[in-house]
Amino acid sequence: MNRREFWLPRPLFSLLLAVLWLLMVNSFSVAQMLLGLALGVFIPFITRAFWPEQARVHFLLPLLRYFLILLIDIVRSNLIVARRIVWYTDQLTPGFVTFPLELDDDFAITILASTISLTPGTVSAHYDSDAGTLLIHALHVTDEDELVREIKERYERPLKEIFQ
Repeated sequence: MNRREFWLPRPLFSLLLAVLWLLMVNSFSVAQMLLGLALGVFIPFITRAFWPEQARVHFLLPLLRYFLILLIDIVRSNLIVARRIVWYTDQLTPGFVTFPLELDDDFAITILASTISLTPGTVSAHYDSDAGTLLIHALHVTDEDELVREIKERYERPLKEIFQ
């Protein structure tokens, strides 16, 4: 850790805290600006031990592609889930699926679990770090292997490329 990172571990967060302070007190006096800057430096400084290690994105283009695929999948899944709930409720087969992880980066696993939960019809229920698995609940499971294959192809493989 270099000297700047020691005293100012999260410079953008410090700036955000200072601006939020000024907006919250609704005053742009010199005293309030100094107090906002002091809080912006002090809070990240005393909480730095609790912050996780910053993730390193290796390739930006795959990250943008990932977000585009996620956005399309969220819209598509919303339509599919709505149709199944309105017209085919009696044909739903909910179930739990154990997803074997290839990712080993904690941040990438968190992004994967969040992605699964953001996509309607599926939710991440449990992460087992010892077994390297993620327990997923799906609203409609007809083929567990197909669900695992689709998540690996659409989400896990790109995350592996982005973060590892």
